[in-house]
Amino acid sequence: MTTISSAILDPPLASDPAGPRITYYDDATGERIELSTATLANWAAKTGNLLRDELGAGPDSRVVVLLPAHWQTAAVLFGVWWIGAEVVLEGQGDIALCTADRLPEADDAVGAGEVVVLSLDPFGKPVPDLPVGVTDYATSVRVHGDQIVPERHPGPALDGQSVADVLAAAHASAAAQGFSATDRLLSSRNWATPDELVDNLLAVFAVGASLVQVAHPDPALLDRRRSTEKVTRDLE
Repeated sequence: MTTISSAILDPPLASDPAGPRITYYDDATGERIELSTATLANWAAKTGNLLRDELGAGPDSRVVVLLPAHWQTAAVLFGVWWIGAEVVLEGQGDIALCTADRLPEADDAVGAGEVVVLSLDPFGKPVPDLPVGVTDYATSVRVHGDQIVPERHPGPALDGQSVADVLAAAHASAAAQGFSATDRLLSSRNWATPDELVDNLLAVFAVGASLVQVAHPDPALLDRRRSTEKVTRDLE
């Protein structure tokens, strides 16, 4: 059985590893970061190794993800799936990854479990003044390797759904939305629920398309961005 990460990342890694997979903008800060398939895969591998080697996660683990639609969130998701663990967007789990403002939610979701906090800082700055026992993602992930052995027997992948079910849903969503491998899709959609994650991220990647994800979009910048990023269509 494959993992979601292997099924979605391996084909473009073989055919076009240097091609853009996700380009992230935050119009409130002026941030722009572009990740090739290879770079996204490396970040996902480092995250998976952090979860597996440092926090003891595996195919029986439920990993609560309390993060916005962001390039680091994509790395987290594919890292969780590469070790065969389950992404939980709504519910309880063993480990949580969150932003600092959602730390109380993460504590409630995992009880005595592990919590990892992401600053989402483009320069990799740590989160200041974290409570004792909470892991800082930026500090911890950098020491882990950027290659990973995928889990051969993954558990449920997304809120109780199997790998096969999630992949089937992603391909069905891509077909329903008319996505193709040549698309470069501009989006400010959320990934906060299982349906949103499938429709707005996995469906894009499942067919080999690339994503331009924008936080706090400035309407005045959209036309120029469509041109400079060679966007083929918007996701409304």
